[in-house]
Amino acid sequence: MGESEVLTAALAVACAAVLGLAVALARTRRRWQAAVGERGWLLERERESAAEAAIAAERDRIARELHDIVSHNVSLMVVQASAAREVLGTMPDEAATALRAVEDAGRGAMTELRHLLGLLAPAQDGTDAGPGPDAEAAGPPLAPQPGLDRLGPLVDRISFAGLPVEVRVSGEPRPLPQGVDVTAYRIVQEALTNALRHGDGGKAQVTVRYADHALRVEILSTGPSVLTGTGTGTGTGGTRPAGRPYGEGTGRGLLGLRERVAVHGGELDARRRLGGGFRVRARIPLDRP
Repeated sequence: MGESEVLTAALAVACAAVLGLAVALARTRRRWQAAVGERGWLLERERESAAEAAIAAERDRIARELHDIVSHNVSLMVVQASAAREVLGTMPDEAATALRAVEDAGRGAMTELRHLLGLLAPAQDGTDAGPGPDAEAAGPPLAPQPGLDRLGPLVDRISFAGLPVEVRVSGEPRPLPQGVDVTAYRIVQEALTNALRHGDGGKAQVTVRYADHALRVEILSTGPSVLTGTGTGTGTGGTRPAGRPYGEGTGRGLLGLRERVAVHGGELDARRRLGGGFRVRARIPLDRP
């Protein structure tokens, strides 16, 4: 074989190798583009799923807030309006006081609803609407969500509506994370509102204990005994068997509270008491990261 033939064969082999590498490179590039496209599609799906989960969680949070605001204030208004109607002809001063309480409860509900709606639809500049020419017509300025520092006014409203409430605080009170503070307040609010609606002239006791690693809240109320069959319902009518969780299978109130507490890694238990009334207990960790 001559030298020229050897060079020609070598050149042919080199060309074939280059062509093979080019084909392999093209295939690899197509696979890489397909993998990138698939990964981008998966990331987009993950983003959509995360957005849908966030929207559902926010919808549930808003529903809980609306329930807490409306249920509490409307319950107070119903109780006070009923009291005013009963004494309107015989004790006009007491009727006027009860009607003022109805007005105050309505204003309180509007203030809290305005705060909630302000969070959902802030001003165009991204801030809450402050005082301005229409500030009086728009209502009072927005305020933070209530915490245990607002426990006194809450107890006063419930007591004035006809349910005597005793408050006990143990441990050294200290600032709480905002979410825990709001959750503790809502637990007391929901429990006292239920006691007011279904207590039939009983009374309630609220205990708040600041432990080293947790906040404990307990609400005890008295009422007709479930053993005698004279107990009132829990919003769905009829009595409940002793020991059955109070509010089990009922509306959004206690279910929403359990969800609130679970978010912070805590536990909530609500049950009818054998001697009458009910008990609500919650433990919320304070050292959870």
